[in-house]
Formats: sequence, C-alpha cells, structure tokens
Amino acid sequence: MKPEPVELELNAPVYFGEFNNRIPEDNPLTEKGFQLGRMLFYEKKLSGDNTMACASCHQQKKAFTDGLAVSKGIDGIAGKVSAMSLVNMLWAEKFTWNGRKRSIEEQSVDPVANPIEMHTTFEAAIEKLEADGYSELFSEVFGTPEITEGRIGKALSQFQRSLISGNSKYDQYLRNEYQATSQEIRGMQLFFTHPIPGQLRGGNCGDCHLGPLTSGDIDGFQGFHNNGLDSDEELDAGLMEFTGNPADKGRFKTPSLRNIALTAPYMHDGRFQTLEEVLDHYNENIKKSETLDILIKEGSNEPIDPNEPVKLFLTDQEKEDIIAFLHMLTDEEFVNNPRFSNPHN
Repeated sequence: MKPEPVELELNAPVYFGEFNNRIPEDNPLTEKGFQLGRMLFYEKKLSGDNTMACASCHQQKKAFTDGLAVSKGIDGIAGKVSAMSLVNMLWAEKFTWNGRKRSIEEQSVDPVANPIEMHTTFEAAIEKLEADGYSELFSEVFGTPEITEGRIGKALSQFQRSLISGNSKYDQYLRNEYQATSQEIRGMQLFFTHPIPGQLRGGNCGDCHLGPLTSGDIDGFQGFHNNGLDSDEELDAGLMEFTGNPADKGRFKTPSLRNIALTAPYMHDGRFQTLEEVLDHYNENIKKSETLDILIKEGSNEPIDPNEPVKLFLTDQEKEDIIAFLHMLTDEEFVNNPRFSNPHN
C-alpha cells in the first residue's frame, strides 16, 4: 500500500493572511512534491542545450532574480523584461509583468518552450528527464510514472509556493523581536503614508505596495499601475498587451518589495540601477501620460499645479529614511535557506 503523502509544512507570518485556501485542490503541497519541484527548478535538462534552468534567471542569493536588466536565453537573445523575484507567491495572482499568466502552474512551464528563453519542446525535455530516472520521482508524487507538461508545472509550483520570505528585520520588528532605529521608523512611516500637502508628509509607496507583503493588490487588475516611467510616445504596452484595453497601456504588475535591496536593477525593464535612482524617479522624474496612475498624480507633499510635472517633494533626508526601511526588508534566512538551494550540487 502506498503511504499517504507527507504534507509540506509552511512557516508564514500570520499577518500575511490565510494561505491554505490559496493552494489548488488538484495540487496540494507535499514534501516529495516540493523536493521534485526543487530538482526541476535547478534542472538544466529542461532547456534545449542543457545549459539553462529556471534558477539561471532566478538565483537564490539575489532573492530569485538574476541581477540583469533583461535576461538572455540559451541562444543569447535578450528578452524584453526583467526577471521578477519569486517571493511570497502564495499571496499573488496574475503572474508576469503584464499579467498574462493566471496561475503559478501556467507560468512555471512557459519558459521551457519559449523560443527566447529555454527554447525546447516538452517532448524533448521529458525524454531527457525519463532517461535520467525522473519517472520514479514523478510516481512518488503523482502516483504513476508518467512525466507530462502539466505535472512538471505542478511540481515547479509546489516549490515556488514554498518560497516564503518572512524573517527580515521588518518582520522581527512586527513581532517585537527587533528594535528599529529612529531612521528605519521614519522611513517606515513615510513608506506607508499617503501625503497630504501642509498636513501629512509621506512617501506614497504603500499606496501600491500594500501592507506587510509590500506587494500589489490581487483583486482583479488593481495591482497593475502606470508609475510614470515614460510619456505617451514611449510608453510600453504593459497590461494592454494582455487585455487589449488602451486604458491599460503602461500598467505593469506591482511587485513585492521583499528583499528589494538584493534585486537590482529595478522596474520591468531594469532601467534603474539603484534604490536611490528609484526614489529620484518617484520624487521628481514622473512622466505624464494618459494612463498615469491616479495614486501617482495625487501623491505629493506640496500643492500640485495640474499644469506642472508631478513631484513628491521629498527631502534628501526623507529619501534616505525610506531607503533605510527598504533595507529592513532583506531576509538573510530566505536567501541562505539550504532547503531552497540547488540539490544537484
């Protein structure tokens, strides 16, 4: 008799919210499913020439990004967007920068057959996995030895759903385990405060990067924003590429800022090299366009003239304070956790 699968235990802060109802019924988290997904995440045989794995563009030390503005696939062809951090995905929906993937399962298998990324067929990849003895592992997880595209996606998803970052200095502060510095507290307050000219100074960050997860709203496409990177003439399609709605032009998924100090360069196209450049953008370099987000338009510490450029009017000290808070989001335990590392080494 086949033993009952061992459920994978997840350690997540209660303030992240319930997660059991976010795990698909047809893909429960199990210890063996996690381990298979981990092996596949680092498996270069999923690429056409056996040189690239999921982990090539999502490196643990960089909070599962790759440090590049845009990644290159096995043929040396550059993509169009930056590799997103894989963090706290249990509390996310509508994956990729333009929201075209609706589940982690769907997103996980896309790079394999993508001609710019891993550039192979699932038939070829499965043949290599079978020759390498993976069938037994799939049997242990799914009950039968068949390796399919869907099962590969499910295993990869189990691993990625386990990538929970919840032990940064900010988390320790929330649990009364860390005494934040006065600068970190100032930065925290600025981050989560919507400014009211003459009454309340704020950084306007938390309007889009919500709550302890510091990620976008998951209700519909509310977590997608045009944050003023370009004028109408230069604006990328963004969400419009998926929806076809001109009102979505330039809107991109708001990522979590967990471990943000480790994931440079920044924005969907990696145009900013430092957090200082990011703050300078929001403070004084917003480009106006037809779809510029209302949260950006109305976020300023000084009265706004609608005929003038949008600015936050943060002081240099306030920008430094916000960056100090952003460094609080670094989770050393997460980026060094051996359970997330390459099992093939």
